[in-house]
Amino acid sequence: MRRLHGMPLALAITLTLVAKVLILMALHKAFFAEPMVKKMRMPTEKIEQHLLNTTPSPPPKAQP
Repeated sequence: MRRLHGMPLALAITLTLVAKVLILMALHKAFFAEPMVKKMRMPTEKIEQHLLNTTPSPPPKAQP
């Protein structure tokens, strides 16, 4: 079997894994590391109600 490049297989695998880890770290930093707005907060009660309430609440009725 002829290799396409002169690198040993272990070196090629190591370089590929290092490149993938660097790409994943960059994507994590770009999209998941920090919230978009530092002051973005929701009330804890609203989050608890949303997570613990299994049935959707009816929409408020419009007043005439």
